[in-house]
Amino acid sequence: MNSAITIGLVVIGLCIVISVLFKKSVIDRKIAELNDLEDERAKAKIKAKEILERAEKEAQARGKEIELKAKEAVYYMKEEAEKEIKLAKNDLVQKESRLARKEETLDNKIEKLEVKAQELEKSAEDLEEKKQEISKLREAQEAELERISGLSKNDAKEMLISKLRDDLIHETAVAIREYEGKLEEEKDRISRRILSTSIGKASSEYVVDATVSVVNLPNDEMKGRIIGREGRNIRAIEALTGVDIIIDDTPEAVVLSSFDGVRREVARRAIEKLITDGRIHPGKIEEVVNKARKEIDKDILDAGEQALLELGIPGMHIEIIKTLGKLKYRTSYGQNVLTHSIEVAKLSANLAAEIGADTELAKRAGLLHDVGKVLEHDIEASHALIGGEFLKKFGEKQEVINAVMAHHNEVEFETVEAILVQAADAISASRPGARRETLSAYLKRLESLEEIATSFDGVESSYAIQAGREIRIIINPEVISDDAATKMARDVAKRIEDTMQYPGQIKVTIMRETRAVEYAK
Repeated sequence: MNSAITIGLVVIGLCIVISVLFKKSVIDRKIAELNDLEDERAKAKIKAKEILERAEKEAQARGKEIELKAKEAVYYMKEEAEKEIKLAKNDLVQKESRLARKEETLDNKIEKLEVKAQELEKSAEDLEEKKQEISKLREAQEAELERISGLSKNDAKEMLISKLRDDLIHETAVAIREYEGKLEEEKDRISRRILSTSIGKASSEYVVDATVSVVNLPNDEMKGRIIGREGRNIRAIEALTGVDIIIDDTPEAVVLSSFDGVRREVARRAIEKLITDGRIHPGKIEEVVNKARKEIDKDILDAGEQALLELGIPGMHIEIIKTLGKLKYRTSYGQNVLTHSIEVAKLSANLAAEIGADTELAKRAGLLHDVGKVLEHDIEASHALIGGEFLKKFGEKQEVINAVMAHHNEVEFETVEAILVQAADAISASRPGARRETLSAYLKRLESLEEIATSFDGVESSYAIQAGREIRIIINPEVISDDAATKMARDVAKRIEDTMQYPGQIKVTIMRETRAVEYAK
C-alpha cells in the first residue's frame, strides 16, 4: 500500500512538473510575441514621425501657395473696386452737371410763368370790363329789338320756342319716316325668313272643337230610357259625371254640355256604352261611368306621353304629364289646347334654332305654357301664373317656369326663350281659322280701338275695319299737320300695344291730305 502511495505521489509530481514546463513554454512564447509587438510599435512610431514631418513640410508649402493666391485676389479686387469707384465718381459728376442745368431751366420757366400770371391777371381785368360792356350792349340791343318788333322779350322767346317746336316735330317726322322705312324693309325681310321657316317646319291642321258633345242614338225611344222613370237615370248620369244632358227635339241625338272637356268625354263614353249594353239603371250607370273614367285617365296619360314622344322631350314628372294630357279635352276659342301647345313647342324650338337660342328649353316651355288652363277653374288667378306655380311644385327649371308665367306679360322675361314662347303662342293663336272669337269680345275689341283713336286731340272720327285688323282715323287738317300725323300714327299704335290684347297686328291709318301708316305689333 505504501508503494502505491509512493507511485501516486511520483505520478502527481510528474504531472506538476509537466504542467509547469508547459506553462513556462507558453509564457516564453507570449514573451516572444510581446517582443515582436514592441519592435513593430517602435517601427510604427518611427514611420508616424516621418509622416508627420512630411505632412508639416507639405502644409507649410501649401499655406505659402494659398497665401500668395489670396494676396493676388485681394490685389485684383482692390483694382476692380478702384475702377468702379472712379466710374461712379464720373457718373455722379455728370448727374450733378445735368441737375444744375435743369435747375437753371426751371428757374427760367418759373420766371416766365410769373410774367404770364401777371399778364393773365391783367387780361382777366380787361375781360371783366369787356363783359360789362357787352352786357350793356346786349341790353341796349334787346331794348331796340323790342321797340322795332313791338314784342316783349318773353313774347319773342315764346315765338322762337314755338318755331323750334314746329321744326323739331318736322325733323322728328322726317327721321321717323326715314328710319322706319329702313327698319321696315330689314325687319320684314328677317321676320319673313324666320317666321316662314319656323311655321313651315311646324305646319299642322286644326279641327275646331266645340264646348258640347253630341251622342247619336239608334232611335228616339232611347231618349226615354236615358231619362228613366221619373228622370232617375238622367239625374244619376248628371250627378256622376257633372255634365248637363240636353234632350230636345233633335232627332236621334242628345247633347252633352259642360265647360270641362274631360267630364264631357266621360259622359259621352258612358252613354255610348249604356246604349250598346241596353241595361240602363242607376247601378249600371255608376259602373259604366267608373269604367269610362278609368279609360279617360289612361287616355289622358297616353295623350301626355304621346306629346312628349312626338316632341322628343324626356324627364317630366308624372303629374305634369297627366295634367298635360288633360289639355286634349280643353279648348280655347274653339282651338284644342293640347294641339296648340304642341305647335307652340315646335314653333318655339324652330324660332330658337333660327336665332341660336336654347331649342330644348324653348320646346319644353312652349309645350307647358298653357298647362294652367286645366287648373284655372279651381283657382282664382291667371292660367299663366297658375301654371308656373304648378310646375314649381314638381321641380321644373326656373327658366321654364318664367317662360310659362311671362307669356301674357304678367311677370318680367328672364330669358330670350321666354320671349320666343310668347311669339310662338301669338303665331299659333292668330292663324286663320285657328280660333273663334265670341261676338261680345269681338265688339268690345272694336269699341276699344275706336275709343283709343278718338282720345287724341284733332281726331274727327275713327272706324275699326277689317274685323279689327285696321283702324282708320280721320283728323282735322287745321289742327294736325302732316308731320304731326306721322307722329300721331306712332302714338296711337303705341297706346294700342300698351292697353289691348289682340292676335296678329293692327294697322293704324291716319287720313288727312296725306296718310301716315303705322302697325301695332
